[in-house]
Amino acid sequence: MGLIDTLFGHAGERPVEKLAEEFAPLLAPGETLQRAFGLIRDLIVFTDRRMILVDKQGVTGSKVQYLSIPYRSIVMFSVETAGHFDMDSELRIWLSGQAAPIARTLGRDSGAREILALLAQHAPR
Repeated sequence: MGLIDTLFGHAGERPVEKLAEEFAPLLAPGETLQRAFGLIRDLIVFTDRRMILVDKQGVTGSKVQYLSIPYRSIVMFSVETAGHFDMDSELRIWLSGQAAPIARTLGRDSGAREILALLAQHAPR
């Protein structure tokens, strides 16, 4: 993943080994990082227990919002893929007790299919 790919929003999977130190304080004992996907500064991180949406805000990115979503609270999810002339895909996740979905814009090659597969794998049975 090069700088040009990141600037154009094509950043995809990120190595979890590089994120381990940053996420160590956020993880429960025994919880492990499985996979992570990025788009410029924001991340979608999958652990063995939950999904964490990371929204870095401001010019320097020093203000960070971590939204923790336990897999059991995900009711439905969808991805609208990018077309020929579109640059972005959109991920929507509906949570129990909330009418409006959480929406995140993904780049064209940001791992939308892999994210769908991971959500399906962790969906409550």
